[in-house]
Amino acid sequence: MLNTRDMLLLFCLVGAANALYKQWIPDTNYENKTNWDKGAVPCGNDIVQFSAQRQVSVFVETTHAVQEMRMPVDGEFILNSGAGFYVLAGQEPGCGQGVTTKFKDSDSLQWFNPALWQVAATVDELQHGNFLFSVHEESVPCQYDDVVFKALSSFKVDTSSSQSSIPVKSVSVQGKKFDSKSEFSQYLSSRSGRLMFHGSSAITVGNPGCGDPSGCECGNSVNHQRICSSVTCASMNCKMPLLPIGHCCEVCGAIITIHYAPGFNLQSYRQRIHHLFLVQPKYKSIQLGMSKVVKSQRLMGIIPFSPSPEIQVAILDGEKGKKSEALASEIVKDARSHGSNLGITGAEFQASTGSSSNQSGGNAGMVVGIVFGVFIMITLIVIVVVLIRRGIVQINGDIGELGGPLDHGFENPMFDKPNMLSDIPGLSGTETNNSISMTGVYFVNPVFDENETDFNA
Repeated sequence: MLNTRDMLLLFCLVGAANALYKQWIPDTNYENKTNWDKGAVPCGNDIVQFSAQRQVSVFVETTHAVQEMRMPVDGEFILNSGAGFYVLAGQEPGCGQGVTTKFKDSDSLQWFNPALWQVAATVDELQHGNFLFSVHEESVPCQYDDVVFKALSSFKVDTSSSQSSIPVKSVSVQGKKFDSKSEFSQYLSSRSGRLMFHGSSAITVGNPGCGDPSGCECGNSVNHQRICSSVTCASMNCKMPLLPIGHCCEVCGAIITIHYAPGFNLQSYRQRIHHLFLVQPKYKSIQLGMSKVVKSQRLMGIIPFSPSPEIQVAILDGEKGKKSEALASEIVKDARSHGSNLGITGAEFQASTGSSSNQSGGNAGMVVGIVFGVFIMITLIVIVVVLIRRGIVQINGDIGELGGPLDHGFENPMFDKPNMLSDIPGLSGTETNNSISMTGVYFVNPVFDENETDFNA
């Protein structure tokens, strides 16, 4: 039973038409201890060192005492209200003897590293840490997503890719949302923009959101290899590991394929699965990702044709896939029972345990494949018949029987008539001992006719 809060959330999601939010995780904040090589924020007895040749933007939230600070040649501090630095004349109690601590390099952090992003359905979910699981391609911002960099934060991200630009719906930086191409382009050319974004590809905003209630393709398949280059796959110990579309690694779990009709809404169905199944204690450890994918249908399981969109539900349980199989079975059963109300025409699943289920109403892909194959055969027959009727293609019906007379091909007028030579004026021939001698005969060879050479026999 959905409470008032859940109903409001569901209503907002249905109206949001697949507007997912992707938040960048790393930062270059001064107060983040993971940004320092000693694993601690420098105190008043320490020497603070930034690499001289590195370009960096550092957000400072509060006031800090230092013994000495070595600055980069090109960099900036973004000071929060009341933040700053001061140098102590003596020693700071509780700070130890003092060390030289270095700020870590952040140049290598890649936009297309799926481990560096968090995914949520709303900004509120981002703030509360209610993140969604996604396949690797969709963990990185898709073309219809809103990208969020934390408000009180600085960062550095390498946007290099094989494309000249990376389109997204919007980008939020330091609390300001950019959804205008010209405005964001102006920000990227500013000092802060150049320090935070670097690489060969430019981020572009203003891409329209996904207007299809059934979902839209992410668009990151073109960068699949780049995304997967930063992913390390663990060995699987289940019976039949599965590879979801858009994922870099095989997984132990289950994959559900949902076939849909007009009226299907991806966001509302995602919420239905969450409230009916994922809230149950037995499925607490489950990771579930849902997205629209395009899969090529195969005629007789071999010949690809007619790519068709469908909904992929990837389920991982971190074990051998038994929990995923149980959940997949329940979801497919629900889809078959209520599919007419949800816009679902069929559902099937595969599990890494080796189990599977057929699609509701029979295997639609196989039926489509057979129909398409028969249609091609009929079309080819009709084309051949038309070509024969028009005389373009001829069939020779004078085919002799086996053992019948041999076909000697065309007649040779020189040798098929024994008396022909005597009938030709100017030619004389005598037959002697089964041989023929000829006088006054010459032949023209068109290859050597240029020299008009006579060959006398």
